[in-house]
Amino acid sequence: MSDVVLETRGLVKHFPVTQGIVFRSKVGAVRAVDGIDLQLRRGETLGVVGESGCGKSTLAKLLVGLEKPTSGSIMVRGQDMTRLAGSALRRARRNIQMVLQDPYTSLNPRMTVGDIIGEPFEIHPEVVPKGKRQRAVQDLLDTVGLNPDHVNRYPHQFSGGQRQRIGIARALALKPEIIVCDEPVSALDVSIQAQVINLLERLQDDFGLSYIFIAHDLSVVRHISDRVAVMYLGKIVEQGHDVAIYDQPTHPYTQALLSAVPVPDPRLRGRRDQIVLEGDVPSPADPPSGCRFRTRCWKAQHVCGEQEPLLQIRERSPHPSACHFAEIRYAASR
Repeated sequence: MSDVVLETRGLVKHFPVTQGIVFRSKVGAVRAVDGIDLQLRRGETLGVVGESGCGKSTLAKLLVGLEKPTSGSIMVRGQDMTRLAGSALRRARRNIQMVLQDPYTSLNPRMTVGDIIGEPFEIHPEVVPKGKRQRAVQDLLDTVGLNPDHVNRYPHQFSGGQRQRIGIARALALKPEIIVCDEPVSALDVSIQAQVINLLERLQDDFGLSYIFIAHDLSVVRHISDRVAVMYLGKIVEQGHDVAIYDQPTHPYTQALLSAVPVPDPRLRGRRDQIVLEGDVPSPADPPSGCRFRTRCWKAQHVCGEQEPLLQIRERSPHPSACHFAEIRYAASR
């Protein structure tokens, strides 16, 4: 356990639903994240996948402290971030930084690139002495493959891929151990996506970084991740090493996700079952009883509505799966 750099235990985030104008009263809650246990080890990339609205971005904001959890703990190097405050919290947050999804809105258009990347040094002045900050910013630009002489340019003078590199440089400024990547390539062209992914892998090797990589593109997650966690309606429904998840999926939701991945080779398209899910994703404000996937699952039986399945290894599942009837359906990559 000494190599675990990040761990969440029973992490919950509920957003209250209120009614009334003058006297507002709580009438419910949106269960964006509803009891998540994760572990991230040193030098590892944990991919988190799932449909839009399943709670991936809320999870990312919880991990870096942009949202406060309703309950649960977030342990970073043995410290519970949810119990820290003031200067202690500020010091601890240096170890976990974030690369945001949209490079066009995550950079302040009124600030130069040098000011954007150097802003963390203003918040944490102990990291780099004031007289050396300009050089440190230039070194960061060079590290992410940009011209160090462009420190005085503004974000609109860069392409989307270059802006995302600036966001990565900003995340590296405080020399963190963990970087949370919230769909960092979803807004980029495919060719640029490959460049950014390659950059992230190189930086991981150079600096010993650990990544939480959140995405909805399963092919990207498979390329970069060591382990994969599949989310559905605020919960982890399957978790395991990338090869196991992609080649031997056991949860029906994971199987449906993988069946929707395009197959480039026309000779292989007919060899894999296509799973079309019926119905809409239930509201996180009123999730189904028992298994949350049961309303769209072809395996659902009476027990699924009565008893919530735990995320655990089962008789026909070689890795943890939250399904009463988990079993390998097909080799997804073949």
